[in-house]
Amino acid sequence: MSKLKYRRVVLKISGEGLCRPGGSGIDPEQVRRIAEEIKQVADLAAEVAVVIGGGNIVRGAELARDSVVPKPAAHYAGMLATVINAIVIQEVMESIGLDTRVQSAINIDRVCEGFIRRRAVRHLEKGRVVIFGGGTGNPFVTTDTCAALRASEIQADALLKVTKVDGVFTADPKSDPKATLIPSLSYNEVIDRRLAVMDLSAVVMCQENSVPIVVFNMSEPGHMRDVVLGKPIGTLICDPDAA
Repeated sequence: MSKLKYRRVVLKISGEGLCRPGGSGIDPEQVRRIAEEIKQVADLAAEVAVVIGGGNIVRGAELARDSVVPKPAAHYAGMLATVINAIVIQEVMESIGLDTRVQSAINIDRVCEGFIRRRAVRHLEKGRVVIFGGGTGNPFVTTDTCAALRASEIQADALLKVTKVDGVFTADPKSDPKATLIPSLSYNEVIDRRLAVMDLSAVVMCQENSVPIVVFNMSEPGHMRDVVLGKPIGTLICDPDAA
C-alpha cells in the first residue's frame, strides 16, 4: 500500500463545485465525479471528512444584500443549503460503495446526525466518510472557517481546499498570462499579503492548530489522491519548519 503523507484530511469544496461552470443547482455528473475522487483516497485507507458550501443553491451574504431578508436569516438559509448538498453527496457516495455519514451543526435529526466531535472521529476510524453540513451552526461564519474549525477539532493532518485554478498564483492566472504558481507559502505570508486563498480567520485557525492547507484543483482526475500521497500538487500553506 502506498504510504500516505496525510492520513486524515478535511476536503473543502464550494457549492459551485456541484454544478456546471456558471450554473446553479446540483449536476449529478459533477457530484459523481467528486465522489469518485474521494473514493480513490478512501481506498488508500485514508480518513476523509468533507465540508461543502451552499452557493450553488443560496449564498447567505448575497441573499441579504439583494433582498429584504435580514442577514442572520439569510445566513441560516445558506447553512441549510449546505445540508441539502451533503445529503445528495452522501447518497451518491453510498451508491459507489462508500460508507458515509452526514453530521449537521443545525439539528435536523430526521435526515442526519447532529455534530458530535467524538462520534465524527469514531466514524472516520471505522473507515466512513463524514460530511459536515450546516456550517458551524452560526450566522456570519463562512464554510471556509467551518472547514478550518472541523479540521482542528478532529485533528486532521491537512485541510484540502479545492479551487478552480491549480493553486495560489502570483496574480490571477485567468487574466495575467505571466502569473506563476507559488508551490509553498507560510501562514503569515498568506495573512500579511491578504492572499485570496480562503478567509483569513480560517487561515489563522489552521495556523494556531498546526493544520497544513493544500490549495489545489480537483478537476484533474487523481489530484486529490496525489495530494494525500504527498506529491507536489497545488500550493502548500504551513509553517516554514513543517514544509
